[in-house]
Amino acid sequence: MTVRTTTTALVAALAATAAATLALTGAGPAAAAGLQCSVDYTTNDWGSGFTANVKLTNAGTTPIDNWSLGYAYTGNQTLSGSGWNGTWSQSGKNVTVAAPAWAATLAAGGSVSAGANFSYSGTNAAPASFTVNGVACNGASSPSPSPSPSVSTSSSPSPSPSASASPSASASASPSSSASPSPSGSTGTGTGKAPALHVSGNKLVDANGAQVVLRGVNRSGMEFMCVQGYGFSDGPVDAASIAAIKGWKANAVRVPVNEDCWNGYANVKPEYAGENYRTAVKNFVYALRDAGLTPIIDLHWTQGLYTGNSSGCSDVNSTCQKPMPGAGAATFWSSVATTFKNDPSVVFDLLNEPYADRAVSGLDQAWNCWRDGGSACPGINYPVSGMQTLVNSVRTAGANNVILLGGLAYSNDLGQWLAHKPTDPAGNLAASWHVYNFNTCSSQSCWNSTVAPLAAQVPVVVGEIGENDCAHSFIDQVMSWADAAKVSYLGWTWNTWDCGQGPSLISDFDGTPTAFGLGLKNHLAAVN
Repeated sequence: MTVRTTTTALVAALAATAAATLALTGAGPAAAAGLQCSVDYTTNDWGSGFTANVKLTNAGTTPIDNWSLGYAYTGNQTLSGSGWNGTWSQSGKNVTVAAPAWAATLAAGGSVSAGANFSYSGTNAAPASFTVNGVACNGASSPSPSPSPSVSTSSSPSPSPSASASPSASASASPSSSASPSPSGSTGTGTGKAPALHVSGNKLVDANGAQVVLRGVNRSGMEFMCVQGYGFSDGPVDAASIAAIKGWKANAVRVPVNEDCWNGYANVKPEYAGENYRTAVKNFVYALRDAGLTPIIDLHWTQGLYTGNSSGCSDVNSTCQKPMPGAGAATFWSSVATTFKNDPSVVFDLLNEPYADRAVSGLDQAWNCWRDGGSACPGINYPVSGMQTLVNSVRTAGANNVILLGGLAYSNDLGQWLAHKPTDPAGNLAASWHVYNFNTCSSQSCWNSTVAPLAAQVPVVVGEIGENDCAHSFIDQVMSWADAAKVSYLGWTWNTWDCGQGPSLISDFDGTPTAFGLGLKNHLAAVN
């Protein structure tokens, strides 16, 4: 899945948290109307910048219309970007968060969370008071500890909130269909750490040999925020946001990441690159694991100057999808493998959506390029790392973790996957498949003829499912088919983007589903 090349969403890093809960009791029109609410203010601070998260709760008995939250800093904290889940602005030291259009009225008993990124130097003191609609909020802030932190077709790439539009299908919204029975075996959704995984025949199994079917979500952000200079993630990735994902009965989260940021290349701001970025990713991955969610690390954006057919950008840097990984991807996977080699609960997805079939001549040549890289990839003018090279990088580092390999046509084509399967001394390879309503292989007849035979021999994980119509009738079909085949699947994406412009599951990070996300939420609740 391609994601936006510009963004208004900002960081949610993984560091210490300070909280302030304050009752709104000041005089004025709101107080006279009996307004009662609280504000929780938390920060994730990395020294030269931080994410401010505010949660406004209406504790009264009447709605708060057109809410506007205000506060002031005492230091030089400066707003960066536009924030999320609210309209953020700053005048001098004064910060205002105005209600977004989709949450202009805060119902009695309801709450809304918003966040934004700030830069600063010196001291980062929490604000001492807040206002809502101009009414003073009295009380002193008190620190609280932070919880442990944590598509496509052969003719078009995956949809993106701000990338070029893909052809739209005309599927209409429909009520959530009745879910098919849950396959037997472990689902890995219990309390505690995620299960250690390995491949047994055509199944993913835990340490006891019980089958594990992964059903969950993608958490986009770490692949683009860092390289665009905004931070580590698009929205919060803290314990509360992980709990919201678990609340949907998910048992897996796919985490797209960026080669430049992980490897610490010079084109990335130092605060978001190298060890800082690796620490943010590790913290999130470990927090997911400790919450019982299988983390899947997906190399989403990679280096390589490609301006040929279906080029996503004319930039050598990791600022868009490339048809195949470049030389730096081997360095990336060697480092990732070294980092997580002692944790078999972590799964590696070697490249989000290969599309060598767009760059070279003929399908056979494309599959050879996919596996072998290098001279097998005429038409790609940078050194290509084939899947065999990346598998070797992981295994040479001493990691036997399960590896996912996406096929061609943006991972929608698995037709020659088995014939070109790389050699793996650990025997822990699985196929990654992406399917959207506008893909070439988007019908059950295609799934039965191409995917089912492969799933009978190796595990298949549908790394991304989605549709671009803000409905869920298509993914309902995919999930029911996958349940019957005991195939894993993850919805794209757990982000608060407009589901009318691309598949977005939620409207806020508390887990409120969009019309599209409701289909996945209801289905996960039924099968898990």
